Amino acid sequence: METNATRMCALLVALPDVTVLAVDDQAAQPIRVHVESLPEPAWCRACGVRARVKDRPVVELIDLRCFGRAARLVWRKHRWCCPEPLCPTGSWTHVDERIAAPRVAMTARAGRWATIQVGRLGRSVNEVAEDLGCDWHTVNDTVVAYGEALLGADVERVGAVDALGLDETLFCRTGQWRRQQWCTSVVNVGGPGQTAQLIDVVAGRSAAKVLDWLDEQPEAWKDQIRWGVLDLSGPYRKVFNDGLGQVTQVADPFHVCKLANSKLDECRRRVQNDTLGHRGRKSDPLYRARRLLTKAHERLDDRGEAKLTGLLAAGDPRGEVRMAWHAKETVRGIYDIDDPDLAREFVTQLGLDLQDESCPTEVHSLGRTLRRWLDQITAWHQAKVTNGPTEAINNLIKRIKRIGFGFRRLRNYRIRALLYAGRPNWDLLDAITPR
Repeated sequence: METNATRMCALLVALPDVTVLAVDDQAAQPIRVHVESLPEPAWCRACGVRARVKDRPVVELIDLRCFGRAARLVWRKHRWCCPEPLCPTGSWTHVDERIAAPRVAMTARAGRWATIQVGRLGRSVNEVAEDLGCDWHTVNDTVVAYGEALLGADVERVGAVDALGLDETLFCRTGQWRRQQWCTSVVNVGGPGQTAQLIDVVAGRSAAKVLDWLDEQPEAWKDQIRWGVLDLSGPYRKVFNDGLGQVTQVADPFHVCKLANSKLDECRRRVQNDTLGHRGRKSDPLYRARRLLTKAHERLDDRGEAKLTGLLAAGDPRGEVRMAWHAKETVRGIYDIDDPDLAREFVTQLGLDLQDESCPTEVHSLGRTLRRWLDQITAWHQAKVTNGPTEAINNLIKRIKRIGFGFRRLRNYRIRALLYAGRPNWDLLDAITPR
């Protein structure tokens, strides 16, 4: 009967080479299963003499829930020592990575389960900690350890990249004055029909940080990149100029149109203040037209267009806002052109036309930007890639930030983002062990 009971306990515990010694079941406490390892005889690594057991230290590990209750695995390990008095080896503790990884406070199966829950499914660390009946740090340290091991083992996660996208995302706010700390998302934006993938998260949004990251990448991998997608950012342009000189830079169409809208808004606010002497109020014509101005012209029905025309006539005596509105719509028309050569000619002429003396200062600024970024803007007509996938990846990262109620350590932020949005090969999780 004792043999059958022992076998039954071993089956329930489902751990290799252990003996179940006892089970503690106390009210309002986790179930504690006491086990002892059954290792093979050990030999001294220095002199080859058969070692002896010096001590049996007890380690309590967080385990998966059992029968709807939190569980603990109380593992009686073996500490070996060399019997030779002159041997310098001393003592060492038996390690069984099938039961638990070194320096991890959870069993291997509980650690892998927590990593999937937090990393792949996007659950909060606190929620998983409540399920297991442990504290936040235990779960977080385990997820980071297994996450780093998984990302390190998945050497094929980042394959050949044809188009590389860069974009900043807010990491956290620190200090008394809530100073913003930024990170750069490095994304494989793929192309038509391809799935975007987060490659890495780099601290800061300066060129130096991203260039340092690029220097660590294999030259063969960098040589395969053909397109570099960016918003109208000077530091990221420097990254591509200095670190990936062979790529063709592509300005994201959304940010080009957004710039035109922002210049239109600046013009509207200035004219509002010049004509009425105050900021926009709900009864002011230009303030009432603010949303109609930034709306695409083809999306305005007859009623909306008539309303916009009337409001501009009432609040724009010199026609400056109307001119900025036409400039915005003309910039949007850049992406209606299919021929790359015609598009370059169109943007070149548009940049010159917007420098005309009759245009307001905001339109002059828009024209200068178009001329300065001419190559990047017109490269879209050849590449047809955008930073839209990068923005989508940033939304996934922000979802992780909301679930975690923010982050203070970059290491936690990076690992959680890569596990959730980096799409690692989760089949490798059963084969890796944190170091």
